[in-house]
Amino acid sequence: MQQELLTEIVTHLSHSHQQMARILSAKRQVSVRMAQLIDALPNEHPHLGGLNGLVESSSDVTKSVISFLNGLADLEEAVADSLTHVLKAIGNTGDEE
Repeated sequence: MQQELLTEIVTHLSHSHQQMARILSAKRQVSVRMAQLIDALPNEHPHLGGLNGLVESSSDVTKSVISFLNGLADLEEAVADSLTHVLKAIGNTGDEE
């Protein structure tokens, strides 16, 4: 019975982590696209306010990349924490049998 519960927990954790990975993938795609757009702009673009506008836009891309990397680190930490708890529970189940 407890083994079935652990299997169900692992299944739910797996689905949760997959959804987190999908969100991070979308963030990555947005960051890449933003970087491509900034790279395609000419050095002097009147709509961006010259060099200051380009620096600000580049800063936004950098923030987006940092946000993605932080999200990736959070996902890694969540997976590690979840697996730690599951492995402890499996170890406790083995001791009881």
